[in-house]
Amino acid sequence: MKYVWLVIFFVALIWSGINPKDYFTWFLEVLPAIIGVAILAISYNKFRLTTLTYILILNHSVILMVGGHYTYAEVPLFDWIKEAFELERNNYDKAGHLAQGFIPAIIAREILLRKKVVAGKAWLNFIVISICLAFSAFYELIEWWVAVYSGQSAEAFLGTQGYVWDTQSDMALALLGAALSLILLSNIHDKQLGRNQLLCN
Repeated sequence: MKYVWLVIFFVALIWSGINPKDYFTWFLEVLPAIIGVAILAISYNKFRLTTLTYILILNHSVILMVGGHYTYAEVPLFDWIKEAFELERNNYDKAGHLAQGFIPAIIAREILLRKKVVAGKAWLNFIVISICLAFSAFYELIEWWVAVYSGQSAEAFLGTQGYVWDTQSDMALALLGAALSLILLSNIHDKQLGRNQLLCN
């Protein structure tokens, strides 16, 4: 599975870097995925994650790469959805922010459980959701800093498309994604954690 994961990741990365809409935006969007794969490589032997978590991280990486290639406001599939449903904007960025809560929720959950940071399901869920919301808010701050220091060239990275509540809705979707992830994936994750703890604590 490790090699399949790496092939998918690097094929998607290479594809995304071939004639993207804007190289500055591409770099900003794919940088978290590149940092993520470096962290996974360093930690693989000492802190191997569950299969579920690796699959989710790969999916998030591909989401970032697609957004980097086209920019989040111009992903073709979501342009089609916009036209078909007579929407006001391309909502690929909203799907990305939903994933920004959905996927980190399982990463945070795994670290907290395996490191025995918190006891009790209610506190675990509360802290996981808090971490995801904090991560989403921090990402919005990064977007703000990029906009301040790079001016017009950051417009594609921000992807607000003129929506005044873009920042707030992004964080709300990350919050929703985290909650959905805990509801839908906790049982599967618990089963995989039981096996995974035999491999690496």
